[in-house]
Amino acid sequence: MVVHVYEQAQKAKSLDYVIVAIDTEETAKALKPFKVNTVMTSENHVSGTDRIQETVADLDADVVVNIQGDEPKIDPALIDKLVAQFEDESIQLATAAGKDMDAKKLTDVNTVKVLLDGDGFAVNFRRELVATEAGGYYHHMGIYAYRKATLEKFTALAPSKNELALKLEQYRALDNGIPIKVILADKVNKGIDTMDDLKEFDRI
Repeated sequence: MVVHVYEQAQKAKSLDYVIVAIDTEETAKALKPFKVNTVMTSENHVSGTDRIQETVADLDADVVVNIQGDEPKIDPALIDKLVAQFEDESIQLATAAGKDMDAKKLTDVNTVKVLLDGDGFAVNFRRELVATEAGGYYHHMGIYAYRKATLEKFTALAPSKNELALKLEQYRALDNGIPIKVILADKVNKGIDTMDDLKEFDRI
């Protein structure tokens, strides 16, 4: 699955290089036959974003894209669209969401839902529904892009109460006044969150 993500990311025109951040020798051994560019990181990170920060700390980069390893059908064009948001110098952090919300996704706690304001910035992220918001949700996708300075600022902050309670690391940004721009796609592919998701991906 990680190799699928890696190969899709390499197709994006906006990325200079792609790195898989790992934390165990078991993973390194599993990926070795595929000649994937890996970096070993600490096992003690609170979130994937903290792992990304360790990976790029000494890297000369303006924008860092965090593509989660459970998104094997990630669209390279969506990655390029996300990176293009940073042509606007006011954008600090961006992510993606799909318009294709249905009843099944609304009630699935593994489908993270995002509520937007009128300017396309995230207001809330949810796993479970809040009835008064249900009509405004979009299907959040596991991809983020940061200015490197914003990534450094984010990871220097302590995990917020909402982040810990809801197990959604993006709340560390919202709770500390870092706006999250959300780009919308007509459809996003669901990440591999459960064994049933994996079986369906294998079938396809």
